[in-house]
Amino acid sequence: MTYAVHLSPAAARQLRKIDPPARRRLQAAIELLSHDPRPQGAKKLVGGDGEWRVRTGDYRVVYDIDDGILLILVIAVGHRREIYQRR
Repeated sequence: MTYAVHLSPAAARQLRKIDPPARRRLQAAIELLSHDPRPQGAKKLVGGDGEWRVRTGDYRVVYDIDDGILLILVIAVGHRREIYQRR
């Protein structure tokens, strides 16, 4: 099963602001989520609405999974020191 991956407008803006080498790594990690939405190392966020996060170096991708329609919505992308403050 392959999931469809959509970026929220805020996540797309955040991704454009990241430097190119880190952006490429993050885009690769986001693409891999379509094949495995819960990869090894992904964790469910505590105190959220069921969001998950995956690490890529010093950056984090926060996303929501809808298994009913096979959809992954990327909510936020950013550096680890900033990403949780917005949540």
